[in-house]
Amino acid sequence: MEKEEAKKRIAKLKSAINHYRYLYHVKDISKISDEALDSLKKELFNLEQTYPDLITPDSPTQRIGGKPLKKFEKLTHPTRMTSFNDAFSKEDLEDWLNRNLKLLTKEEAQNIDFYVEPKLDGLAIELIYKNGVLETGATRGDGYIGENVTQNLKTIESIPLKLRKKTALNEIIVRGEAVLTKKEFERINKIRLEKGKQPYANPRNLAAGSIRQLNPEITRKRKLSADFYSLVSNLGQRTHNEEHQILAELGFKTNNKYNKVCKTIDEVMDYYKDFIKKRESLPYEVDGIVVSINDNKIAQKLGIVGKAPRSAIAFKFPQKQAVTILEDVEFQIGRTGVVTPVSILKPVNVEGVTISRATLHNEDEIKRLGLKIKDTVVIGRAGDVIPKIIKVLKELRQGHEKEIVFPKKCPACKGPLVKKDALWYCLDKDCFKRKYKEIVHFVSKPAFDIVSLGPNIIKKLLENKLIVSASDLFTLKKGDLLDLEGFQEKLSENIINSIQKSKKITLPRFLLALSIKNVGIETANILADKFQSIENIEKAKKEELENIYDIGEVVAESIHSFFKNKQNLAFIEKLFKNGVTLIYEKKQDKLKGLTFVLTGTLLKTTRDKAKESIRSLGGNISDTVSKNTDFLVSGENPGSKYNKAKKLGIKILNEEEFYELIRSS
Repeated sequence: MEKEEAKKRIAKLKSAINHYRYLYHVKDISKISDEALDSLKKELFNLEQTYPDLITPDSPTQRIGGKPLKKFEKLTHPTRMTSFNDAFSKEDLEDWLNRNLKLLTKEEAQNIDFYVEPKLDGLAIELIYKNGVLETGATRGDGYIGENVTQNLKTIESIPLKLRKKTALNEIIVRGEAVLTKKEFERINKIRLEKGKQPYANPRNLAAGSIRQLNPEITRKRKLSADFYSLVSNLGQRTHNEEHQILAELGFKTNNKYNKVCKTIDEVMDYYKDFIKKRESLPYEVDGIVVSINDNKIAQKLGIVGKAPRSAIAFKFPQKQAVTILEDVEFQIGRTGVVTPVSILKPVNVEGVTISRATLHNEDEIKRLGLKIKDTVVIGRAGDVIPKIIKVLKELRQGHEKEIVFPKKCPACKGPLVKKDALWYCLDKDCFKRKYKEIVHFVSKPAFDIVSLGPNIIKKLLENKLIVSASDLFTLKKGDLLDLEGFQEKLSENIINSIQKSKKITLPRFLLALSIKNVGIETANILADKFQSIENIEKAKKEELENIYDIGEVVAESIHSFFKNKQNLAFIEKLFKNGVTLIYEKKQDKLKGLTFVLTGTLLKTTRDKAKESIRSLGGNISDTVSKNTDFLVSGENPGSKYNKAKKLGIKILNEEEFYELIRSS
C-alpha cells in the first residue's frame, strides 16, 4: 500500500476504533466483537510500523493499558457423562425440536417446555456424596471413565463438603462445571507477568489445568469456583427446573437467577438475545446457553444419540471473528446447477485457521449485507468450521469500492439462469461444468466407486464428446479410449474393467450417485431401509417422506421433486438399459442390535464395503467407541479407538475374525 493510501486508511481506522471504544466503554453498547475490534487495531498497528512517521499521540495503538499425588486414579462414572450437540441459529433449534417431536406422542409433544441456562466455559465435574458427605469428585474424561480429583475439588470453597439438607438417599450424585472467574484470572496473570512469565491464554484452560494439578495446594491458591446444573440421583424431581431448586436447597451454587423456563422457541430466542447483552457483565466466561426439554420423563424417553442427549442442545454465542478485505467475488456452478458466489478475501487468521475464501450463499445474502468489492468485512467461522462474512464496516469505505453484479448467465456455459426461492440455477443439463461435477460425484468412492476414472479423465471424455452424461460411461469400449492422447492400452483396459465392475451397486450408493439435492449417504441408507426398492421411492408421496425421522420437509421436497422430473427418470432408465443392476440385498437380522466401530486400514476390502456388509446383516455403525460398542474391527495401524476399546473391555476383531463373523452370520 502506497503511503498516501495508507494515510487515508489509518485515518479511517482510528476513527472507527475510537467510535467502537466509546460505544463499549462509555455507553456500554457492543456493536462489534472483541475479536473484530482487535483485528482493526492489529491492521492499524501494522500500517504504523510500515510508516512510523504517521504515528500520532492520539492513535489507539498508543493507549497504555492498565501432599502432592504421583498420578491420578481412574474413576468409572455411575452413569455416562454426556456432552452437547451445538446449535448456531433459530433454524438449528427448530430442527432439533422437530427431530424430537417425531419420537413423542401427540400428548407429550403438546406438553413440552424448555429450561434455559448459561453454558459455562469451564471443566465438567462430577461429585458423589455418601451419607451427605463428599466422598469422591472426578473429571468427565471420555464420559465413562474420568480422573479422581477429589483432593483438588475440595479446595473449591463453593463446593460443599457436607450437604445442607438430609436426603432419603445414602448416595447423591451431582454434576456441574469448575470455573475461574474473570477477576481471579486477571489476578493470576498479573502475578505471572510480574514474575516475567507468559500469561495464561484463557480462564477455561487455566481452570482445567488447575483441577488436574497433582499438588492440591496449587489448586487452592487459584481460588476456583463451581456451579452445578445436574442432579443425577432421583430425589423426586420431575423437571430440570426442579433439579436446580433441589441443588440449591442441598447447598450447591447454581445459576438459578439467570435460568428461565420458556414455553416456546421464540421465548428461547428472546432469552438468548437478552443474555448475549449480559454476557460481558457475568463474573465468568460463558460460550452460549443450554436449552433442555424441561420434563425429565420426556428427556429420559428421548435418550442419547452419539455423545449427546437428544433432549438438550448447546446454543452457542456468535462465532469468533476477525476483520479483512473482500478482494473479489467468484461465481461457481455446482452439480445441482446452483450458482454460488464465493468471496475472495485478503488472508486472515481466525481461531488459528487462515481464511482466504468464504461462501456468500446467494444474491439475497449479498444484498442483505450491502456488500461491495474492496469492503472491510468481519469474518466469522460458524461452528468453528465454515467461514462466513458477518458484517460490512461501511464506515471504512474510501470511495473506490465496487458493486457486486450477480451474473444473469451461467458462469460456465453462458446459458440463462433461473431464480428459485433465494437461489439462481443453471437449468441446462448439458452445461459442461455442471455435468463435469455431476460425473465426478457419480464415480466417487461412496457412489459407483469407479476407481480408474479421475477428474482429469472425466474432463477429457466430456471434451472429446465420448460421453454426454454419466449413463454413457457404461457403453464405452476400449477402442473409444485408445484414440485419446495419453490413453495407452493398459490404462484404457483398466478404465473399462473398472466401469464394468461397478455396474452392480447397492440401492443406497445408487441413490447417492444421482446427485439428489440434500441427500447424502446417511439419508440414502434411510431411504433404502424404508422403501427397499427404487420403484417404491419413485412412488412415495411427499407427506410419506416428511414423516421419516431425520428426513424433514426440505429434504423430502428435494427427493419428491427429483423423482417427479421426467428427465431424471429417463436418466435412471438409461442407466438400467446400459447394464446397471441394483443389488437388493434383503437385510438380515443376524447382527441386529450389535454396534460396530472400524479402525485402521483393511487389506481385503474398503471400510465402506465392510460397513455395507454390517448394515446388510442388520448391524449398526458408529464412529466412536463407547460402552455401547459391541465389536471393534481393527485393521493395520489402528488409531486411538483401539486403545479405548481395550480399556473398556470391548471385543476386538482383526480382519480375518471379522470375515469369519460375517460368514458365520
